[in-house]
Order: sequence, then structure tokens, then C-alpha cells
Amino acid sequence: MSAMENNVAPAVDNGIVNLQCYPIHNPESTTYNTLLERCQQQLRSDGCVVLKGFICTDALAAMRKETQRLAPQAHYNQTHTNPYNSDGDPALPDNHPKNVFGDRSNGFVGGDLIDDDTAIRRIYHDPDFQRFIAAAMDEPELYEYADPIAGLVINVLRDGCQHPWHYDSNEFIVTMMTKQPDAGGQFEYCPRIRNPQDENFAAVQQVLEGDRSLVKSLELHPGDVQIFYGRYSLHRVARVVGVRERHTVIFGYARQPGFIGRAERTQRIFGRMAPIHERQLKEGVIRSDNLED
Repeated sequence: MSAMENNVAPAVDNGIVNLQCYPIHNPESTTYNTLLERCQQQLRSDGCVVLKGFICTDALAAMRKETQRLAPQAHYNQTHTNPYNSDGDPALPDNHPKNVFGDRSNGFVGGDLIDDDTAIRRIYHDPDFQRFIAAAMDEPELYEYADPIAGLVINVLRDGCQHPWHYDSNEFIVTMMTKQPDAGGQFEYCPRIRNPQDENFAAVQQVLEGDRSLVKSLELHPGDVQIFYGRYSLHRVARVVGVRERHTVIFGYARQPGFIGRAERTQRIFGRMAPIHERQLKEGVIRSDNLED
């Protein structure tokens, strides 16, 4: 789905993207191609790239106001989960990763609550932004979610909220922080600790038991855009501390058109479903790999 189809003006024409450092509107430029090569190399080797200061100062201020205005509409949920969002296995030892659980608490604002005229929605639909993200991932094209709730999301972490060690159900994620908390909220990950052929439970167990040798820590700032392969890299967000919330925009793109979030997960995260999820419950869903979820 293109920006024109959504009647959304291109973000680069509205002073949103820092075009001096990130000339996403000019793919023929040397700066663009140097940037693209760096992103591709980092994603291949590390599964993560952070584009510092991607958003212009004035646009970032507007985005911060947008997420602050919408944050009170977040649906909060608290669960006790293992890295695979699954039940434990009594046939395995207590310290096996499947049997190690942590508290997960966070809030999400669904995309159907985010207005068309917001800056965060304009950049989500922007064709230059989409083409650049796809090129950075070495993909011919990316597609917006067909999911009206999970396509564009605001993640809200208030005092005490955290994401314990986990994997994402989708292979990659594109995010942008708009607001930092008073303390905590650091993003940590273990690059490509598993792959579709090997869960690497032994290494995961070491991380869960406190081994930091495989852990990288990122200090993300408002206006930074992050591309991250979260299906293969174990990761977490540390507990947020203080009255100031942590706000992050999540841009939902997929390699194939028509992507819809799982109905059960949508109900849990957002507290509701759309008609498209109810149809999915009847028809079922097929995963592209056999990894634990």
C-alpha cells in the first residue's frame, strides 16, 4: 500500500527526515549508497542497525507530542513468560530455557487509534522511507501490514514495565523511540543466537543464567530508527524506572503483502481484535519455520 493510496503526503516533503545525513529521497547520491552499504553489512553480521538522529528536531518534538497524547489509550497486559511465549516443559530440567519465566508488562496503542494526519503515520506510509528500509535489508520491496491494529503501533512502558528475554514472532522489526524514561529501558540483545535449524538452547541458558559474553547493549535515543532481526536474536528491554514513560513507535512491514498478526496475540496485546483476526481464527495460520515461539 503506497503513501498516495493513503492520501498521506511524503514525509521527506514535510521536514520529518534528516535528509542531510540520510538522503533517502536521493538514492543516486554517494552518501545514500555509502549509508546503504553500512546498513546492509551491519544487518548481515549483527542483525541490528541503528540510524542515529534520523528524525529532524522539530518533527521529533511533534512526534513526542503525538505519542504522549495517544499513550493514555494504551492497553496494558502483564504476563509471566519464557523466551518462547510458550508453556513450560516438565520433561526438561528446571533451568532449561523453556522453563525459565520472567515478568513481562507493557502497553500498546493500536494503529487504528493513530490519526492519518500524525507525523508518525506519514513516515510509516512514506514511499522513500519504505524503499530505503527495504534496500537496507537487501529486499526488493516491503509491504505494509494488512492488519489495521498491529501495522503501526506505539509501545508504552511506564514505571515498572519491562520486556524480559524473548524472541519476536516476526522475523524483523523497525522502530523509533520518541521518549526516554527517567531511568532503565536499555535495549540488550544476543546477535543471531539461534537460526531456523538450531535453537542453541545451551547458549540461551547461559544468557538466562547471567553470562554476558554474548550480550550487546544499546543506548537508544529519541529520533533514532532501529532495524532489528528479532526472530533470531534473543533480546530484552530492561525495567523502566520513574514517572517518565518510554515511548517507541513500531512500523509494521512484511516481505509479503497481506500480513496479519496472530489473532490470539492481538487479543492479548491490544485487548481486542478486528474482523480480519476473527476470520483468521476460523481459517488458521501457517508459520514459515519450525522455531519455538
